[in-house]
Amino acid sequence: MKEKDKSSYQASLKSLDTEENIDLAFYRPIGYAWACLARRLGITPNTITIASVFLGVGAGIAFYYNNLWINVLGMFLLVWANSFDSADGQLARMSQQYSRLGRILDGMTGDIWFFTIYLCICLRENVTSEFFMAHPWAIWTLAAVTGMFHVKQAAMADYYRQFHLYFLRGEEGSELDSVTALRAKYKEMSWKKQPFAKTVLLFYLNYTKNQEKFTPAMQQLRRALAKAYPDGRIPQAFRDEFRKGSLPLMKYTNILSFNWRCIVLFCSMFARMPWLYFVFELVVLNVILIYMMHRHEKLCREMTVWIERHKE
Repeated sequence: MKEKDKSSYQASLKSLDTEENIDLAFYRPIGYAWACLARRLGITPNTITIASVFLGVGAGIAFYYNNLWINVLGMFLLVWANSFDSADGQLARMSQQYSRLGRILDGMTGDIWFFTIYLCICLRENVTSEFFMAHPWAIWTLAAVTGMFHVKQAAMADYYRQFHLYFLRGEEGSELDSVTALRAKYKEMSWKKQPFAKTVLLFYLNYTKNQEKFTPAMQQLRRALAKAYPDGRIPQAFRDEFRKGSLPLMKYTNILSFNWRCIVLFCSMFARMPWLYFVFELVVLNVILIYMMHRHEKLCREMTVWIERHKE
């Protein structure tokens, strides 16, 4: 890769702190190639996002069939969808086309993919598994409970990642939002002139409310920072100290993101027991979620004390 291309590629990444090894080795290079092609063709990040939705939904439909070759096609489509999901963010950073609406739509794509995957797995198990054919409510209950935790896992992983980026790269390098700012933006928008954008923002506002609800120590830290440094000039010493405590937690946010879910999902398909994927999310990923939240809240309490100590 030429030096100019290498610099452009690196600029398309969020940060090496928050990137996963699988992404760096596979998805980011492919996403960068898609982003470069899209930029030459004048394709916008949101267009790539929408295309990824169709690919992800196609993958979910392919997982309905109890046929390994069709399932492998679904795996290919899901990998393709995720390469587009990587490309839209990389293109937005390369072309400075970032928008909050784009970020919200990007976040919703994964939910649409997995809703389709959940639905098709349930329909499949109800016609192929003797146990679930005899107890059809079981797979639907398992999927519903797992889906609820899936949303929580993905939301918290993204929130902690954005908080880390906020101190690492500043406000411009992070997509960290607050309920207060979103509520003000929501009130400014018109239902008559911007019905779609306002509807999407309403869902995102509720999404952010839940993130803040489950992170009381983080919210206390944010208030302490706003009070101690109203001009937003947070000392580099604080940023460095926070990064030292937050960086080891980034591996947990990555486990709770797409790649490891995808690996286990594919393994469950090869094993012809897709319901095992639900068990993995419900048990393994929830243990990681609880541990990650405990560690991060502890770090935020410590950093709040740091502010009080250094302001004396």
